[in-house]
Amino acid sequence: MTYSSDPVTDRLFRHMAWANAQLFATLQHLPDATLQYAEPGNSWTVAMTVHHLVEAAAFYAQRLDDQPAPQVASTPPHRSADLQALAHACAVADARMRVAAATPHGVVVRSGAATLTRARATVLAQAIHHATEHRAQIAGALVAHGISAINLDDWDVWAYGDAEGLGA
Repeated sequence: MTYSSDPVTDRLFRHMAWANAQLFATLQHLPDATLQYAEPGNSWTVAMTVHHLVEAAAFYAQRLDDQPAPQVASTPPHRSADLQALAHACAVADARMRVAAATPHGVVVRSGAATLTRARATVLAQAIHHATEHRAQIAGALVAHGISAINLDDWDVWAYGDAEGLGA
């Protein structure tokens, strides 16, 4: 496998995969009921948000490498045990995006009701941003219900550097 020769890009994709894995490890240890929590004023539950995060990662990977999307359950998880399959699909998609980041130039064409053309660099950046955004939404939904199991500072790039053993 070829990874990005740009150390910043490669580190960002490694961090994203690590932070996503931390999310799943944490969620799998919480009671099933927490999957139905949502932030005030937001109808998206933790289950819906984590499912969307993985579904989007699978489609980003597919768009970037033009291979079939990793299999993702068609519905959000109902039990913490259901998160294992989602965690696997997310790890597969994250790994594929890391490889795809080795080719940051060019465009990605998405066909559907309308054809969209995006710069590959934009899709790569959005993939990282998207995962970060939804990890934060999930943390917010849990905190709104008194659960502080996720501290996003524990999953930032500094923490990843420490976990990787390379220092921040």
